[in-house]
Amino acid sequence: QVQLAESGGGLVQPGGSLRLSCATSGIVFGIYTMGWFRQAPGNQRELVASIHSGGTSDYADSVKGRFTISRDNTKDTVYLQMNSLKPEDTAVYYCNAEREVVIHGVPGDYWGQGTQVTVSS
Repeated sequence: QVQLAESGGGLVQPGGSLRLSCATSGIVFGIYTMGWFRQAPGNQRELVASIHSGGTSDYADSVKGRFTISRDNTKDTVYLQMNSLKPEDTAVYYCNAEREVVIHGVPGDYWGQGTQVTVSS
């Protein structure tokens, strides 16, 4: 059974920091691209950051220079360090795992339940 469990969300003041974690189980972590997405009320879910199994990362323009994605392949966990948080970063943040190898007939895209991040004074 595949599980992606996010943690680390909460309420923070503008300019503050949070670190999100996503612990996975039931997947071969080393062959998955891991991503963080977010969805604010009334908005579509958007990609925040992703990291390939080899370590290459990509970021949305809105978070470049403020957020850092990382992964620990020994713990099957992906992290999102968020600094200089702004009110517009407020959203539910979701962890995503996308398998890099296509196996026909076998699902390869999984989501966590989400964790709320609220940036407000």
